[in-house]
Amino acid sequence: MRLHELALLIGVEVPCEAGDPEISGVASLLEARPGELSFYGNPRYLSQLRITKASVVIVSLDLKEEVPAQLLRVANPSEAFAKVLTLFQPDEIIPKAGVHPSAIVAASAKLGTGVSIGALSFIGENVHIGEGSVIGEGCVIGSETRLGSGCRLYPGAIIRERCILGDKVILQPGAVIGSCGFGYELIEGRQRKIPQMGIVEIGNDVEIGANTTIDRARFGRTAIGEGSKIDNLVQIAHNVQIGPHSIICSQVGISGSTRTGSHVTLAGQVGLAGHLEIGDNAILGAKAGVSKNVPAGSLLIGAPAKPIKEWKEMNFYLSQLHKLFNRVKELEKQLQKD
Repeated sequence: MRLHELALLIGVEVPCEAGDPEISGVASLLEARPGELSFYGNPRYLSQLRITKASVVIVSLDLKEEVPAQLLRVANPSEAFAKVLTLFQPDEIIPKAGVHPSAIVAASAKLGTGVSIGALSFIGENVHIGEGSVIGEGCVIGSETRLGSGCRLYPGAIIRERCILGDKVILQPGAVIGSCGFGYELIEGRQRKIPQMGIVEIGNDVEIGANTTIDRARFGRTAIGEGSKIDNLVQIAHNVQIGPHSIICSQVGISGSTRTGSHVTLAGQVGLAGHLEIGDNAILGAKAGVSKNVPAGSLLIGAPAKPIKEWKEMNFYLSQLHKLFNRVKELEKQLQKD
């Protein structure tokens, strides 16, 4: 693809003197070769920008650095680069519609037009799968579960009985939807299991990462809001409610009955206690430990979680403790001499 064609795609103009070279691919700043395109959006990679061999680099409007590569200046380099990536990514392999001979599909299951069921998958009684959905190899869909249209289950994904998935839901390999919530009572010295009778309901356009687990509700539903994206290795407990268009990064753990608003971000290894309310647009930084309700728009980090300004101040003072300790020792020595 020619440079001017790419520029048109991301809505920028190329100076006439830049020519119209052919772009053969995309790569990172360090790995790019002549004829390839890259992007720069974070100051920590400035040293890589200075030595990149890429022919073209997408950068922000305010970049002042002079580099050998041709620069395409845009308001959001990451977003523009994402548009370019769609032109160079390999075509996704979509299995043909139909049921593989080794798959087991209950006679009462209803499959929409164009559904594909992969090898060794199991589809239970009264399952409904919407048109164009693709069920990969070795998947299990429990009885009375409903999937919307255009869903994609990658190999090894499991959905237990009676759960509900909307349209265009993606389950990455090993995701488990509807496992029992972790509910026990100590009775006569023994842990007795509490029945988990609810379901999991997932909205449209949700993606669930590899080996992420979402527990069914004790009663009612565990719910994942429309458009939310959940990373690998996340644990969401029973009766949790995740608001629409939220981001949950890897290794987050959310305890039972906690509710988040819309557009909430939970960074890696965030831990939420149970029965909490997390307001709209809240951002919880990596490793935040949250034990109290979080107001809308908050930016918290640390364990226990604190506003980021307070957390930075606290960590600064902690870093000075050794100096305070040494100062006290000196004062003690002076007092002893006196």
